[in-house]
Amino acid sequence: MRNARSIRLLAGLVCAGTAVAACGTASEDGSQAAQAGAGFQPPALEAMTELGEPEGELNILAWPGYAEDGSNDPAVDWVTPFEKATGCQVNVKPFGTSDEAVNLMKTGQYDVISASGDASLRLVAAGDVEPVNTELITNYGDVYPFLKDKPWNSVNGKSYGVPHGWGANVLSYRTDLVQPAPDSWSVVFDKDSEYKGKITAYDSPIYIADAAMYLMKHQPELGIQNPYALDDKQFQAAVDLLKQQRPMVSEYWSDYLKESQALKNGDAVVGTAWQVTVNLTESEGAPVASVLPSEGATGWSDTWMVSAKSPNKTCAYKWLDHIISPEANAQVAEYFGEAPANPKACELTEDKGHCDAYHAGDAEYASQIWYWTTPIEQCLDGRTDVKCKDYGEWTRAWTEIKG
Repeated sequence: MRNARSIRLLAGLVCAGTAVAACGTASEDGSQAAQAGAGFQPPALEAMTELGEPEGELNILAWPGYAEDGSNDPAVDWVTPFEKATGCQVNVKPFGTSDEAVNLMKTGQYDVISASGDASLRLVAAGDVEPVNTELITNYGDVYPFLKDKPWNSVNGKSYGVPHGWGANVLSYRTDLVQPAPDSWSVVFDKDSEYKGKITAYDSPIYIADAAMYLMKHQPELGIQNPYALDDKQFQAAVDLLKQQRPMVSEYWSDYLKESQALKNGDAVVGTAWQVTVNLTESEGAPVASVLPSEGATGWSDTWMVSAKSPNKTCAYKWLDHIISPEANAQVAEYFGEAPANPKACELTEDKGHCDAYHAGDAEYASQIWYWTTPIEQCLDGRTDVKCKDYGEWTRAWTEIKG
């Protein structure tokens, strides 16, 4: 259960972590080829080899709640200790969607960014961020291994940032109105679902991956190996499934507070949610629960990345080290509502049940999650004989799906 201070923050985070917006560790199987960024050749940029003297300034582009300096809540501040320790004076620019973040990074005005998986490869491909030398980041060694060297934070064996926090897009449901308890996404995708008209779904092109993941199990003849690597036939099947689902959806949400309200008043009884939504809704008296269905789930894993144009790279590296330190990572994870990347953070959260609630360190749980990853033309499942639909195609299709 979230503490009162975290709940207050939640009321102010409209789309933190998403539009984004945190499974791709499900690539423990044949999609391991994606870990190397198969077929994807980013601009030739090199990581730093050594740190210099801190430059005295750091411009941060971040999801709301990821770089708090006490101005929103005097009791929540991990920026000021960083400034005092390094001499790097921080300027924070919050953003509301991944598309906004990508555009802002192109200005060259920011040194570091907290990028979700549907933005990170776009930043890499454009040369807006550079590889990161993790040997210069002391706390990197403590990060959970299952978050490292993944398709959304590494390409061709090179790391492009440090994992920050993660979570799954779980199946939420009203325990009094959805019985028996669901264990499959079929309750939201089956055309004969008894809950049609009471289903809630995430409002973003990246939601196409949820349909593709479902089809991996229910239409194996399509040959989908990675829900972010879809050829023409696979992509059309996912789009068709979402068009079929469209009249059954009562609300598409991007603001989890609105979804929470819909679950509380019964306008929606089942659908995709973040665990923080479920926790918040339950804490306000609604009979809500969540499950990771048999097909698995999509999710997010955010990465702190360094701008290729940054004039403050020593400060940037010091920030990356700071944000995954046990102290800072614990504060961010609890304030924002996600699992921390550093297991040592679990010892420092105010709510001692936080890491259990968010499945931090549960590699088996994480292995069932396909983390948001930017769809690109070079198929992320390793295929080279076909082209896959890129994010632009996903965006166009999403507009068509919603009508």
